Amino acid sequence: MSAFEEYFQGLQGKSIAVLGLGVSNRPLVRLLLEFGCRVLGCDKTPREQLDEEVLELEKLGCRLHVGEGYLNDVEADVVFRTPGMHPDNPAIAALRARGAKVTSEMEVFFSVCPCTLLAVTGSDGKTTTTTLVSEMLKAAGKTVWLGGNIGTPLLPLVRQMKPSDYAVVELSSFQLMDMTHSPARAVITNLAPNHLDIHKDMAEYVQAKTNIFRYQDESGLLILNADNAITAQFRGNGTTRFFSRLGKADVCLENGVICRHGVPVLPMEDILIPGVHNVENYMAAIAMVEGLVEDEIIRHVAKTFGGVEHRIELVRVKDGVRFYNDSIASSPSRTIAGLRSFPQKVILIAGGYDKHIPYDVLGPEICAHVKKLFLGGATGPKIRQAVESCPEYNPKELEIVDCGSFDPAVQAAAAVAEPGDVVLMSPASAAFDQFKNFMVRGDHYKQLVKEL
Repeated sequence: MSAFEEYFQGLQGKSIAVLGLGVSNRPLVRLLLEFGCRVLGCDKTPREQLDEEVLELEKLGCRLHVGEGYLNDVEADVVFRTPGMHPDNPAIAALRARGAKVTSEMEVFFSVCPCTLLAVTGSDGKTTTTTLVSEMLKAAGKTVWLGGNIGTPLLPLVRQMKPSDYAVVELSSFQLMDMTHSPARAVITNLAPNHLDIHKDMAEYVQAKTNIFRYQDESGLLILNADNAITAQFRGNGTTRFFSRLGKADVCLENGVICRHGVPVLPMEDILIPGVHNVENYMAAIAMVEGLVEDEIIRHVAKTFGGVEHRIELVRVKDGVRFYNDSIASSPSRTIAGLRSFPQKVILIAGGYDKHIPYDVLGPEICAHVKKLFLGGATGPKIRQAVESCPEYNPKELEIVDCGSFDPAVQAAAAVAEPGDVVLMSPASAAFDQFKNFMVRGDHYKQLVKEL
């Protein structure tokens, strides 16, 4: 019997609470029902706003506990929390105190996955790095299962996986918070303040990230960014390797060429996607696939891979103006990377939901790389203050316009753009003030630009 079958057969007849009925947990509910579990689906969405897929789960036998008070009076033997719910949530703590086992879809996947696990986390660059690792392995003829925080629930697919396959997983700090398994190979791209609206403090955020390698044994491989002050201090239980764009490391730059252990692998000029941050993403991916992918294949991927949607994505060229969608940039460090990707000063659209993170570091970068700044959302005033408090700020060279919300900011930026300009939507903020997530924000931006 496989580990997958053993786990789910062990749940038969038990009472299972699934907290959150978003994309990742819906296939989980179907799986639990298939194995004869008594499933309670809990979600804060009021019943009248539930979509058809959730109502279909109810028809299949899932009891729904939704709307205000959806976590009240929940009883269960096993609890699957949604990634965005803190493990110390009072309702979860109460369930745990009554003897419930608290876990998650990703935790169970790691415990039953039959193939080699490769995982990526970090504050910035994790989706591109994860995708690059997947693309390189696929180009080398491997069977690859890509998922995790990228959005594809992997647990329901375990029965199709073979030991010779590779699961390449992006992990958020929320998914990692209470993980007790680590992958065979792990990358931490970098760490900077993020998600402090959910985490108690920066220490908890960093602690969560370190779970990606905490449970590796001596055969594990940990890949770290030597240029990042936080990750440079970590060491794994097995082999620890570093990449660096600025100095010597296991994977580093030598005369414009990414080298691994001193051997040339990939000229920077062969990388199709723009920005020095993507050079770092390639370094991390090259370290991850060592011994699994030939260098020639890595070079082929670099020359053909056009990037991931919502990450400095060219949306349109209109009247000589290039419009870019960088909606993934939900933190200052991510926006800084986007700004540094262009050789010229840009027109920047920024601001959004406030995750209670500092914006001081963004001020000097905006002064150096932006000629007009259009702000909206709760973080707009914080970004303005970060810019105006900079010694480099010159109001005659950098115009700042407060637009209140997203649509007026996009329209105002487009109105002042002239031929040759770059308009970059890179908010340095989460999307939740106006949008469900950064993808919906990016799609909305693209629609606005196409309607110009």
